[in-house]
Amino acid sequence: MELSPMRNFAKEEKTSARNLSSRRRAWKLKIRISWNAIKRTVVNTIRPHRRHLSCAPTIKNLSKMRQELAIANQPNRPITKTIPLAQLMIMPYSAADFIDRGDHMTPTKSPRENISKTWKQLHGLQNWEGLLDPLDPSLRREIIKYGEFVEATYDAFDFDPLSEFCGSSRYNRHKFFDELGLTGHGYKVTKYFYAMSHVDVPRWFERSELGRTWSKDSNWMGYVAVSGDKESERIGRRDIVVSWRGTVAPSEWYTDLKTKLKRLSKNKHMKVQNGFLSIYKSKSEETRYNKLSASEQVMEEINRLVNFFRDRGEEVSLTITGHSLGGALAVLNAYEAATTIPGIFINVISFGAPRVGNIAFKEKLNQLGVKTLRVVVKQDLVPKLPGLFFNNILHKLNVINQRLNWVYRHVGTQLKLDVHLSPYVKRDSNLSGSHNLELYLHLLDGYLDKKSKFRWNARRDIALVNKSSDMLVEDLRIPEFWYQMPHKGLVLNKHGRWVKPGREPEDIPSPFVTEMPKNLLIH
Repeated sequence: MELSPMRNFAKEEKTSARNLSSRRRAWKLKIRISWNAIKRTVVNTIRPHRRHLSCAPTIKNLSKMRQELAIANQPNRPITKTIPLAQLMIMPYSAADFIDRGDHMTPTKSPRENISKTWKQLHGLQNWEGLLDPLDPSLRREIIKYGEFVEATYDAFDFDPLSEFCGSSRYNRHKFFDELGLTGHGYKVTKYFYAMSHVDVPRWFERSELGRTWSKDSNWMGYVAVSGDKESERIGRRDIVVSWRGTVAPSEWYTDLKTKLKRLSKNKHMKVQNGFLSIYKSKSEETRYNKLSASEQVMEEINRLVNFFRDRGEEVSLTITGHSLGGALAVLNAYEAATTIPGIFINVISFGAPRVGNIAFKEKLNQLGVKTLRVVVKQDLVPKLPGLFFNNILHKLNVINQRLNWVYRHVGTQLKLDVHLSPYVKRDSNLSGSHNLELYLHLLDGYLDKKSKFRWNARRDIALVNKSSDMLVEDLRIPEFWYQMPHKGLVLNKHGRWVKPGREPEDIPSPFVTEMPKNLLIH
């Protein structure tokens, strides 16, 4: 049937309108592309010759109005509007900022003030109420400090399958912080601990293909450290830190979709994820490093330190931190410490941690007074595990499922970050990149509140984001995955041969525990 003239006219009018709209969009796109090209040319011409924001002597003389203008217009996406030349001079970092010209760069560490009177609030006494939105500056600095303690477990971990020491720490505990540049935090490592790797869970642990020199069964999982005198004075107590390493390959979390809950104690209702509990509790007399489980190794050291400093009349806190799998183990560690050590302030600071147990486990932690701050990135899938799909559906039916013991529940208070917050990070994020701990710390350093853009005066080194990822925008020209040993660990010896270097005797893993001297004090 043919359409009537009126219907034909209406159809043609709609088609014409669509074509006109399409042409307008095309022209807008062309203009935008042209302007971006012009802008890049101008900026690239100016930036190589401009003085760095961090080193220009005249930056202190900038008027308050110009600084406020920069903050108000801080971009989190490519610039699409005309911007005054004066404002371009104080824009965020560019590739030129990462070239060493011998000038004085802005310090990458924020100043740390005395928090001796507020440390309990900063560590969750009131569940961080009023401290997260906006994010309290002192709290930000404390969270990043503990995040760097966890990052150290990755930086020191030997994950080369061709190494005879694969699965161990590259450095002994006495020089651990010295090698990793963390002596400024004022803590000292007192003990390493290990976990067994042959449990029935996803293959989180890297094993050596040689596996004969130091261990076939165990992997280094982290360390216990304690604050020195000066840091203890600043933070208002003697702080014991337990830092748990996470997964080496985050993509292996996909296997975790089929894991099951297991009873944790005599309470038949309280259950936790079976794989996490196995790593935490597994031991064997036939091993060199896990005659005691990770749980027993850590708790033995915590108890020793708590008794040592309490006998001196000092107030003691326990801060347990971890990323990914390490965040889950930190929660189990906190539960055990809270049930065995009376009267100690315990808090967990986790990064990208998965769900650990059910509602009964969550309620028990609350009863025990354990304070947990979970830092998560919106684009990271790991915090949505276990039960990526099923749990999310059930949580929307909260009235029905809130008492179901077989449903996983997160514990504590959440601080959520967004990859899109940073103007320096690619928008096409991936699982591995979004789960990267250095990305977490970068986003934390730039976070102000839920509605604000990346803070203009963030000081943490942006290049660290690409240390073990490729998340930074290409315009910055920072190499991806740059944190690796030169020549893949081979060295040229005095005879002109390329060989694998041997470790110093003190850096070879030892199953024997060296007790902390009674007079161990850090000045």
